[in-house]
Amino acid sequence: MTDDVFLPGTYARGVPYSRFRELREHSPVRRIGEPAVGPWPPGPGFWAVFRHADVKHVLRSPQTFSSHLGATQLRDPDTEADLEFVRAMMLNQDPPGHSRLRRIVAASLTPRAARELEHVIDARARALVDGVADRGEADFVALSADLPVRTLAHVLGVPQEDGALIHDWANRIIGYQDTDYALSRTAPDGLTPMGRAALAHRPAPRTRPDGRPVNPRSREALADMFHYAHALAERPAPGSVMAAMREGGLTRDEFEMMFFLFAVAGSETVRNALPGGLLTLLDHPGQHALLRTRPDLVPSAVEEMLRYWPPVVHFRRTAAHDTELGGQLIRRGEKVAVFHPSANRDERVFADPDRFDITRSPNDHVSFGFGPHFCLGAHLARAQMRAVLRAVLDRLPGLERAGEAVRLTSNFQNGLKHLPVRWRTDR
Repeated sequence: MTDDVFLPGTYARGVPYSRFRELREHSPVRRIGEPAVGPWPPGPGFWAVFRHADVKHVLRSPQTFSSHLGATQLRDPDTEADLEFVRAMMLNQDPPGHSRLRRIVAASLTPRAARELEHVIDARARALVDGVADRGEADFVALSADLPVRTLAHVLGVPQEDGALIHDWANRIIGYQDTDYALSRTAPDGLTPMGRAALAHRPAPRTRPDGRPVNPRSREALADMFHYAHALAERPAPGSVMAAMREGGLTRDEFEMMFFLFAVAGSETVRNALPGGLLTLLDHPGQHALLRTRPDLVPSAVEEMLRYWPPVVHFRRTAAHDTELGGQLIRRGEKVAVFHPSANRDERVFADPDRFDITRSPNDHVSFGFGPHFCLGAHLARAQMRAVLRAVLDRLPGLERAGEAVRLTSNFQNGLKHLPVRWRTDR
């Protein structure tokens, strides 16, 4: 058993691509340990899947590798009640339950809907970049984080004044392994009365009677988010995802977990992919120069950024019955985790996979997943990445790093906390 690909501290230093390459070659399906991390208790271990073909097989086979049995987070829920609660989320359902939930909100997130939003996204991206263009420097993580929050607020019908709450929720829930984010308790000025009321329900950090931290994805840890969601549902914006949720016949748990999914996952994907993609581009000056002379390559550059810097490290499934994968016998009830960064560098699929090539085609990355759980917001995420990249190329000449990037401590999210950049202002 090995735990290096599990430990959050590993990813604070960088994705272990050389380790993944070794495992793809010699142990493509490998038993991994789950040692205790800080206050979080140890787990039973899991099967890690590293090759592209095997990752796709797991993701497209819910009858064998279930999202529902143990949910999709590697860490087991603390109690049966916590497990039952998170199972109500679309992400943690198998067909046909998953299909029913997906249909309720899919009409708001189709490629056509994304195209209709593109002019709004482009205008906001350009305004963000224009707002700092004369400064000559910025933290790109902070700069780019505003766009997914504003886009998500638009899609959900959240008043723009309350968008900062989405950022706060995501820090607490997604970044719980990082000490800078785990206790995020920002209280921004200018919230609507609905937003201020939600803050009053924000739980204080605490532990369970046995000394373990409260699961950040439990109902008790999300009280402020759900209070806000129910208040928002009383006045949903016409045509918004929230309106579709209200009219879709969701149970209380399904409604709350659908809001959770959109409010957190809907922002974190772009929040991770944009800074990571830009860092990759800046670290490959030849590709950066090519893109500046060939802005028509922006769409394929975005795909290569997603391949090279996938925003999510892994997702979990649970074996529904005994099965074999990669020469290993996996027993019913055992955890199985697919590793997106490894699949995206598989030599069997990608020529010279460690080379960053914005002209790469085809580009069969799995950064948005595969199969029935393919990311519902992939079109919106791509539109936001393209919009910011175009604005940066147009308005920030001579863009380069201005210091070291600081990575998020997380074995789940492949993110940055800081990316200082600078550019010329002598246009």
